[in-house]
Amino acid sequence: MAKRARTVEGVALNQLFAGAYTGRRVLVTGHTGFKGSWLCLWLTAMGAHVTGLALAPDTEPAHWQLLSLNDVHDLRVDLRDPEAVLQTLRTVAPEIIFHLAAQPLVRRSYTEPVATFNTNVLGLVHLLEAVRVTPSVRAVVNATTDKVYLEQTTVAGYREDHPLGGHDPYSTSKACAELVTECYRKSFFGEGGPLVATARAGNVIGGGDWAQDRLVPDLVRAASSGSTLRVRHPEAVRPWQHVLEPLAGYLQLGKRLLAGDAVEGPWNFGPAADATLPVHALVLLMRAHWPQLCSEQEPGPQPHEAATLRLDASRAAQYLGWAPVWDAQTTLQSTIQWYRDYYERGELRSSADLQAYVDAAHRAGLEWAI
Repeated sequence: MAKRARTVEGVALNQLFAGAYTGRRVLVTGHTGFKGSWLCLWLTAMGAHVTGLALAPDTEPAHWQLLSLNDVHDLRVDLRDPEAVLQTLRTVAPEIIFHLAAQPLVRRSYTEPVATFNTNVLGLVHLLEAVRVTPSVRAVVNATTDKVYLEQTTVAGYREDHPLGGHDPYSTSKACAELVTECYRKSFFGEGGPLVATARAGNVIGGGDWAQDRLVPDLVRAASSGSTLRVRHPEAVRPWQHVLEPLAGYLQLGKRLLAGDAVEGPWNFGPAADATLPVHALVLLMRAHWPQLCSEQEPGPQPHEAATLRLDASRAAQYLGWAPVWDAQTTLQSTIQWYRDYYERGELRSSADLQAYVDAAHRAGLEWAI
């Protein structure tokens, strides 16, 4: 088992977000996944009482299991089971819900479209139905994706008011999830009800992701085994960001919702401009930190994916006081170092990375980290 790397002293984590999460009852769906496990690490470090609702991890190893977060109430519940979801909310009585559970892979959505829509759309409906009859819930943050937008090659950066769309089943299911969330907000969560928002983030990277058909995990697997990765779309442009960047946005958004602020609706959380890169450029930057990384273009036709994705996150900067903290080099260096520490030294540097990120946000003067 990997050893935890020692966390350096820095900003007190329980003071972040003005202490909004200290002692708070929080439900995280999808906590056994990549983003969800990092969110649970952050919430427990701030003193929140966290319950996780998810299926078992579908990778081996899995970041969730490596973290050993014994303070999290770990429940195995399928979102497609409405009675189990309802019973969970009745028992836990959460004050805020971060909804991250999903079938998140584009290529899997082509082979499993029904399961993708069942989880990403109907599972959300089950959760929101349970929220309707759980008076403790004051806020819901539904994490979707940058892929919810109708593909437009001329758009410099998608804004929250751009039209929704979707080509593949995953993207379409997440666009549907945006519509479902807005429907419930307008139809059922009126005055006195919970405040609800959606969060649209770009391609996240960072240590602890071993999902199939994601560039960084696939490269890491190839490097650790001495093989060459075949890359599907080397010219595709994506907004790469460290996993902690959108999570900071989710937490800032949740804090504002809990305070009763009028920040409902959709929000983009994208990286700094220098981190919107084509796939082949990202591979070259990663290779500079880990020379064993090797790739080549996969021959033959591939399932459709958007050629370019860029997010305009100026609204979050203006109204939430959120901004990206790490540039592309820092993001990639931190990510590669996480995997090298794990594979070469058996160390887990997640807590140290969290502290380093928070300290950088504090130095940058971001509201949530002061």
